[in-house]
Amino acid sequence: MSESVTIKVPARLHLGFLDIPRSGSDRFGSVGLPVQDIATVLTISRSAETQVQGDEQARIEQHALTLCNHLGIKAQHRINVQRAIPRHIGLGSGTQIALAVAAAIRTLHGLPLDAVNDAVLLGRGSRSGIGIAAFEEGGVIVDAGKGAGSAAPTVISRIPFPEAWRIILVFDASTQGIHGEAEIEAFRTLPPFPVETSAAICRHVLMGIMPALFEQDLSSFGRAVEAIQAEIGNYFAPAQGGVFTSKHVEAAIRQLAQAGAVGIGQSSWGPTGFAFAASQTEATRIVDAIGGRSPGTTIQIVAGRNAGADITHTTLNFATA
Repeated sequence: MSESVTIKVPARLHLGFLDIPRSGSDRFGSVGLPVQDIATVLTISRSAETQVQGDEQARIEQHALTLCNHLGIKAQHRINVQRAIPRHIGLGSGTQIALAVAAAIRTLHGLPLDAVNDAVLLGRGSRSGIGIAAFEEGGVIVDAGKGAGSAAPTVISRIPFPEAWRIILVFDASTQGIHGEAEIEAFRTLPPFPVETSAAICRHVLMGIMPALFEQDLSSFGRAVEAIQAEIGNYFAPAQGGVFTSKHVEAAIRQLAQAGAVGIGQSSWGPTGFAFAASQTEATRIVDAIGGRSPGTTIQIVAGRNAGADITHTTLNFATA
């Protein structure tokens, strides 16, 4: 008998923080959603020795070792990474690959999934809960940060993303967003996040994004996202060199807005930018209007995702003569 588990975990857009702690008792808070077509896909099976093929080998080996030690699993594994979300471009690659490895190992060994505690074990979800929540389910997710004693940020809302709407993503492969020690240093050195800014963002989420999703009002949704992005972008500008990390992405995003896209912004630390359109046809028209691309960038149209990770457990029984 041969067993394998294949898991597909979606990339996520981070539309902004609701707040950034000014003291130890404060909470973060985030809004974001997973997307279709950009994902990490890997297959795991038992093996005589641990082998990792494909991208992210060192990180995957460490995650597998940490989880197996934690769960008391002595078996070795072969892990084949068919594709991976690119690192440090604002699409949540780190959290998703950690949760993919954890869920695949648990499924292979008949153990229940535990995304929240596995994320904490593997060092994910310390600030935003969007990646963990996107692994579990889709839709537009709002989390209110970590409460006292909480393992991960508390999800307070999850609303389906309209099936017809499309997201226009703009990539700049020549740069990466702030990450690692540079990210920690940025949060340490930036000034306290103004309470008034947090209040304005929370209002845009509660009175803008959330009702607009229920009403499928793209114009109101876009205005709320842009208002949040303006606040967040201006706050992080000293650390990332401007409202956008990539000047190429910024130029393309502003062209998309002139052509009719709404809700422009940058996911997390970037450099990936985003904008929204009412349909595939409208998104294609907008992209075509700027010539399909802007110098230094590539553009991709995707749908939002209203489901979490896909997990396939395969067992093959071999007949004997």
